[in-house]
Amino acid sequence: MSPFAGLRFSPARITTSLALCGLLAACGPAPIYRTDNATVTATPSQVATSPTRFAGQEVVWGGRIVAVRNFPDHSEIELLGYPLDSSQRPQFDKDAGGRFLALMPGYVEGMDYPADAPMTLQGRIEGVREGKVGEAGYVFPLVRVQQSHRWTPEEMSKPHVSFGVGVGVVGGIH
Repeated sequence: MSPFAGLRFSPARITTSLALCGLLAACGPAPIYRTDNATVTATPSQVATSPTRFAGQEVVWGGRIVAVRNFPDHSEIELLGYPLDSSQRPQFDKDAGGRFLALMPGYVEGMDYPADAPMTLQGRIEGVREGKVGEAGYVFPLVRVQQSHRWTPEEMSKPHVSFGVGVGVVGGIH
């Protein structure tokens, strides 16, 4: 005997169920980059104060684009870093975590990366560089970018809602 024997599936019930599934799937994008225990959760400011501690480690950082600079063999995007939500979108309603430079291979068209646009990237910390923000001295962490995503206004405006069923462990086993 089928486990579904005796259940009635009306067209209205099926349509409602499919609509609900579609609505839940559209609530917020999934994270765009995979992270693991080796991914550093430090902020750009923390890396700037202890660069040797974080050299060569992987990060997923995001923020607001400040400027784009092109050089003969690479481009640099200066970002003001912000915490990321679970979809890895920058959270501009939180406190900024410091500036950093994203080192991109080749030429980056500045018009494709306009000032104030939100961006998230995955890469490796490659040290720091001293520079200036206005007249003030500043230490910028350098991130060699492996992947990047510039968020569209539509992606940023999707509400973040998550639902889950299951068992989880917070903090892990030590």
